[in-house]
Amino acid sequence: MLLSRTLVTRSASGAWRSYMEGATLTTPSPLWGGIQGGGLKRAKPSRRCYLLQQVLQGNRWGTPTLYPSPQGGGGHRRCARCDYPAIGRHKTNSVLGVATLLLLVTSTDALAHASDRGYVLLLPIGHYIVGGAAAVAASFLALVFLPAGSLGRFAAARLALIRLPSAARSYVSVVSFGILLVLIAAGFFGSRDPLSNPLPLTIWTLLWVGLTLVQGLVGDIWQWINPWLGPYRLARSLGWPLHLLRYPERAGYWPALVLFAGFAWFELIDIAPDEPGRLASAVTVYTVFTLAMILVFGYRAWTRHGEFLSVFFGMIARFAVLQGRPSPDGSDEQLLLGVPGARVAAALPLPPSGVFFLLFALASVSFDGLSRTFFWLGLIGVNPLEFPGRSAVIGVNSFGLLAAFLALAAVFFLAVSLGERLTESRRPLEQAAGLYVWSIVPIALAYHLAHYLTVLLVNGQYGVVALSDPFSRGWNLFGTADMAVGAGIVSGSAAAWVLWNTQAAAIIAGHVLAVLVAHVFAGRLHPKGRDAMLSQLPLTLLMIAYTVFGLWLLSTPTAG
Repeated sequence: MLLSRTLVTRSASGAWRSYMEGATLTTPSPLWGGIQGGGLKRAKPSRRCYLLQQVLQGNRWGTPTLYPSPQGGGGHRRCARCDYPAIGRHKTNSVLGVATLLLLVTSTDALAHASDRGYVLLLPIGHYIVGGAAAVAASFLALVFLPAGSLGRFAAARLALIRLPSAARSYVSVVSFGILLVLIAAGFFGSRDPLSNPLPLTIWTLLWVGLTLVQGLVGDIWQWINPWLGPYRLARSLGWPLHLLRYPERAGYWPALVLFAGFAWFELIDIAPDEPGRLASAVTVYTVFTLAMILVFGYRAWTRHGEFLSVFFGMIARFAVLQGRPSPDGSDEQLLLGVPGARVAAALPLPPSGVFFLLFALASVSFDGLSRTFFWLGLIGVNPLEFPGRSAVIGVNSFGLLAAFLALAAVFFLAVSLGERLTESRRPLEQAAGLYVWSIVPIALAYHLAHYLTVLLVNGQYGVVALSDPFSRGWNLFGTADMAVGAGIVSGSAAAWVLWNTQAAAIIAGHVLAVLVAHVFAGRLHPKGRDAMLSQLPLTLLMIAYTVFGLWLLSTPTAG
């Protein structure tokens, strides 16, 4: 345990956060479910302790009071403001409740549910140094000894696997849309506990964390499971008026950028992104808006330029090992196996709107890690041991997110510009930047894996549990409702060793792939070997700095 006098509850959106928000700790507490079989056994929502959660959210809800349980007979007392069950599984009274609360708050030992960071999960300085040195060495070797042309030929190798019927995508999409509606309903009518409600667990853990990794490492699963294609084709079969307007070419990816910015702000800065009802409202608005835009501009135009999830997932899927190649008549799709990043080697330059979209996506992931560090909190004048709550830093963190994006964009365009100047190239900066921006994606994807790995391992289990009982009515649809959540998977020396090495290996592998991708693009833009090497030299330095920055974020203390 690093710190004391801090009560921690788990946030479904990313990290385990304290509602006093003072620090991230590691010790499980039986207040939140008994420790059974080496893991945390999820208690039934009606028997969970929510009084402490609401007291510690006093900046948002005020201090709750208790009134007798409507069941009578000395049952659970409930909070008069939020109607949440109070402490305890058995009969309780206000004196016992207050005494328990005072005991917990003044305890010298930290009580926590679980943590994705802590003393065992901060990347050791040795891994940090080795990772940085490996990044420098890999960059130097690629620049000096590796011909760019050989990489292009290697990337072109493919192995044909199976064929998939294209018509199945519509049926899968309809099922996905139905699941989306159930999740929204669960957000409105299910448990108020983010650990028991499947909507926040699905959106923030399974979708944003898990599917992003699947897209970047395995293949474009989103084009099969996205919930937009099925309703669109259904509307077309019913004869609804579609394609009312032509998507303006000059709009580019700007709509996707604006929507992604709203998504990132809601996840990283909003005061309660995990609250099921609040999240359900946001998902409902976005679903209605997306379907309306698809009906107006068409499925292909909007999902390729305006729907930020489809745009983002489609871009990072270019680095996966699996890709689909449609047949000439469009009846099926050939699944191909290639090397990581092979598809991006043949990518066309992105327009400025696409460049800024990718840069903002990368900056938001980095700011997610930076905003929790002691360094950032000290910079904005906040004591990490007395964190005032998210509502107190909305303004400064909003500015920080924007500043991170502008800083990354400025440094990136400066690096590309210097590289083109070194070769005395007269090529437009937009063309070179539109290609080289792809090369930063592997580093960001690797950091995404390293940063959210423990979140996925633990919260993913909660998601599997919650999906079996989406409305907290005692259902067990998939046989996982009573599954014990194994928090021990991210605690202990053995788990720490595996996590450290996985994180460091992911960051280094991402850097190596980024350098190789940049090397391929340099060969495309500058056929001469010397010019190709000089043009990517400033960008390589940026990649090294970005990699070291990611390693530093994993190794520095955080407060949430």
